[in-house]
Amino acid sequence: MESKFGDYLLSVDHISLSFGGVKALKDISFGIREKEVFAIIGPNGAGKTSMLNVINGFYHPQEGEITYKGVHRKQMKSHDAAVHGIARTFQNVALFKGMSTIDNIMTGRIIHMKRNLFWQAFYLGPARKEEMANREYVEDIIDFLEIQAIRRTPVGRLPYGLQKRVELGRALAMEPDLLLLDEPMAGMNIEEKQDMCRFVLDVNDQYGTTIALIEHDMSVVMDISDKVVVLDYGEKLAEGTPDEIRGNQTVIDAYLGVTTAN
Repeated sequence: MESKFGDYLLSVDHISLSFGGVKALKDISFGIREKEVFAIIGPNGAGKTSMLNVINGFYHPQEGEITYKGVHRKQMKSHDAAVHGIARTFQNVALFKGMSTIDNIMTGRIIHMKRNLFWQAFYLGPARKEEMANREYVEDIIDFLEIQAIRRTPVGRLPYGLQKRVELGRALAMEPDLLLLDEPMAGMNIEEKQDMCRFVLDVNDQYGTTIALIEHDMSVVMDISDKVVVLDYGEKLAEGTPDEIRGNQTVIDAYLGVTTAN
């Protein structure tokens, strides 16, 4: 399906990123279509997280161009990424451990809060209405993620799998058009992975959110992705559907370390 922004919601064209003499990304190009689940895979050190950091403006590439919603940029600034609908979760959970689930998710609504500090400080009319509307939106996310029972629990007391779900909720609170997930299933048991897979697919289906994810569990990648790109030592090794990647001998040799029989 063609995006209203052109062929792709986001495309990266000939992106190269270096840290001193270390080349983290070398001439990487790919495109993510609107409402697609797009997986970025590869061995440790392949450049996957660096690629997400370029997309959301945390890293600025030395070469190449990003096109997002039809706008060409040499680099994406983090604030612009958030304002224009790019949200992110992290490989290591980045939550406010002393705050409750609902308050953590509420922090994702900050970019949608328009009232100035005067109204917020005194919690007067317009600010109160805005707060109530934002809390209602967050309560819907809590229901969607089935975490009603922990809504008032400090997230530092929660098991890791639930903390990951809260972080997903905070990202959803930003109302993203493009959601970047950095190893959303890392450290989870089988049941927690199944739950997270279901929520990722539901976010894509019910919210219509385009998703780009990094994931090491190949069964997860093959089950939920529409498209897969493979990175290795900062270079693009292959791109295609899960079936195409599964049968790609170069990927099998480099990533899986197994050579199939002739």
